[in-house]
Amino acid sequence: MSKPGQVAIVLHTHMPYVEGFGTWPFGEEWLWEAIATCYLPIADLLDTGAPLTLSLTPVLCDQLEAPGALDRCAAFLREVRPESHRLDAEGCREGGRGDLAEELERAAGQYAQALEALEACGGDLLGRLAPHAAWTSSATHAILPLLVSQSGVRLQVENGVQSHRERFSREWRGGFWIPECAHQSWIDRLLEEAGVHASCVELTEHFGAGDARNLQPLRSADGPLLVPLDRALIDLVWGSGGYPARGAYRDNHRRTTYDHRPWANDGEVYDCERAADQAKADGDAFAARCAERVASGGLCTLAFDTELFGLWWHEGPLFLAAFVQGCQQRGVDLVAIDDALEHVEADEWPAGLEAPTSWGKANSLRTWSSPKVAEITGRARNAELLALAAGPSLPVRAARELLALQASDWAFLEADDLAGPYPLERFSGHLENFNAALAVVPSGEAALRNLAPTLSLAPLLEP
Repeated sequence: MSKPGQVAIVLHTHMPYVEGFGTWPFGEEWLWEAIATCYLPIADLLDTGAPLTLSLTPVLCDQLEAPGALDRCAAFLREVRPESHRLDAEGCREGGRGDLAEELERAAGQYAQALEALEACGGDLLGRLAPHAAWTSSATHAILPLLVSQSGVRLQVENGVQSHRERFSREWRGGFWIPECAHQSWIDRLLEEAGVHASCVELTEHFGAGDARNLQPLRSADGPLLVPLDRALIDLVWGSGGYPARGAYRDNHRRTTYDHRPWANDGEVYDCERAADQAKADGDAFAARCAERVASGGLCTLAFDTELFGLWWHEGPLFLAAFVQGCQQRGVDLVAIDDALEHVEADEWPAGLEAPTSWGKANSLRTWSSPKVAEITGRARNAELLALAAGPSLPVRAARELLALQASDWAFLEADDLAGPYPLERFSGHLENFNAALAVVPSGEAALRNLAPTLSLAPLLEP
């Protein structure tokens, strides 16, 4: 009988640079909500010793370190959220819905708890996460295969790696989240040169969902280990009709006047105890499915946006905690991915697999390169060419604006109509500032606040 395999979960923690760029409905309140509902609860779970792999993008860390940012988050939790809940509860009572008002008043208490947790760590959330920071990513979450040049990839990757090394005393073992899992073989050498030794890739379209080959790490021709994601199990959580769609969970789409969610998915008034029971049952059921998946061996690698657990799925942290407990009870070998890869026997990268892959639509790059977002992609590439042409005379301000332009988030948000005019406004603003900086024309906007504060231009100047 084969030896049972292992399960590894990578939590990819990322937020586009929204700090200081708008508030509601689009802007830095995204970050404050993520801190309150996701990052603080996940930190609590990691503190218990849960063997989950935390990946932090440099651009998120930049925001958590930005002067005054966490003070504004605390003010949001202390002032804005209590008042918005109060106004909603008042409106519900006036409309004869005392049951909804009671739920809103209960929910307001969660923000008070988040404020207490933030104050307990002295407002230093990044310091709270630091003991668990295992993987890093590129500087601003750029789609690496869509960059024009090797120098452009180096600028993103090497600055991302260096910022991680400078921030965290914990040993970095070479784990790197390729943004959006957007991979093509030509970037492997550049990753290896930067010290990257392991990344996740999405090969479901190549191998097929559920295929045992998704449980086998691969060795690229140029060095890094490339670990396939197990989409069949990921979709139990993240797919259409997955666990978060259960009737007892908070409905993330139906909202009150002041943007609160006092309903469950089944239309009932939200009941936190009912939802907690469901989360515990689903977490345990997911552990059982993972046990079945690795019964015959292999490494089942599951990756999720951390923000799913709390920000988008209110009960997500409870689910994760129940999953970890379920794995312990069943003897499932749940491990940090770096530990799993330390002595792994990897297969060679499949011959003929040269097309770019991602965890976007059809596992291709179309989400970030479709006609709908061609203006974003094309202008960002043109800006990269202008930066390369400037050579050593490129102003640091222009390089930082280039990094902002290259963020994958603007095309993603625009492609799926997720944030109104915000992504195009942000992209256009950074493009205007890039051109002004390149022409050495003063710009009225603050110099990108705290984005890539220790940026090195050296990678951009390498041949």
